[in-house]
Amino acid sequence: MKKILSLILIALITFGMFSCSGSDKDKVVIAQQFGLGYAPLVVMKEMQLIEKYYPNAKIEWAQLGSGGAIREAMAAGQVDVGSMGVPPFLIAWAKEYDYKVMSPLCEMPLGMQTNNPDIKSLKDIKPGMKIATPSPGSIQHILLSMASKKELGDAKALDKNVIAMAHPDAASALINKVEIDAHFTSPPYIFKELDAEGIHQVVDANEAFGGPFTFLVTAATGKFKNRNPELFGAVEKALKEAIGIMENDPGSVADIVAPTLKLDTETYLKYCNWPGVKFDTNLRGALKFLDFMNKAGYVNRQTDNISDFMW
Repeated sequence: MKKILSLILIALITFGMFSCSGSDKDKVVIAQQFGLGYAPLVVMKEMQLIEKYYPNAKIEWAQLGSGGAIREAMAAGQVDVGSMGVPPFLIAWAKEYDYKVMSPLCEMPLGMQTNNPDIKSLKDIKPGMKIATPSPGSIQHILLSMASKKELGDAKALDKNVIAMAHPDAASALINKVEIDAHFTSPPYIFKELDAEGIHQVVDANEAFGGPFTFLVTAATGKFKNRNPELFGAVEKALKEAIGIMENDPGSVADIVAPTLKLDTETYLKYCNWPGVKFDTNLRGALKFLDFMNKAGYVNRQTDNISDFMW
């Protein structure tokens, strides 16, 4: 009798372990941030595109305030797929974290705005003035460093002025003239700021970089890819389908995306057609970012081969 009970107990434990394992195999945790650039992720979620390619998928969606937070969550095994700016990804790559780019997402106009009429250039930024970016090492921070190198001769000249603040909070603070002196941001927050009274732009990101560049990428961990290649493939197909929708017909998903950005449909379409807004799957400028970040001391790993970043 005891032997039979033991066998039943072992069977139950084994079944439980396989059940958990099966559940984990079909699960994927996807993280994004705030802004228009993440619209393909919204489309994926609301149109259930992953489920279209992998019906058994169990998807958890998370929204974090910075690429750095997503990067570290992926490294800790808490997130399988995460979208972030190119520099946060490059920091992970330089640390040899086990993940690579699944697909680029978009190009976007980025810039630093201020509500202080006395700030005409970076030379007017004084000690104690606060410049909001999502986090140190964010694409906004690195672009500010590029501008600082060009204008001030020192890439890290304004690092002590940089504070971490999520874009929605920073845009509200800048428009209401509290807490911060400047905000380096992306759509739709840059558009809201430029439309607000008493705010002007100090740094244009394309000028700081020296041309167009990929803003966001979506990366996936090697652990996730190895755990379930079929689900990995489904996420990749869904992502590229969603990017295609945003590239070719953003109006068709206005009722899905606009509310997540707290925009009406007309404003959403205006922002989608703003010069410099482009959804596509081509990676541009990553090697230039990497070269600058190495020279400035933000990372210490080099490559001349863009395929080193991609699955």
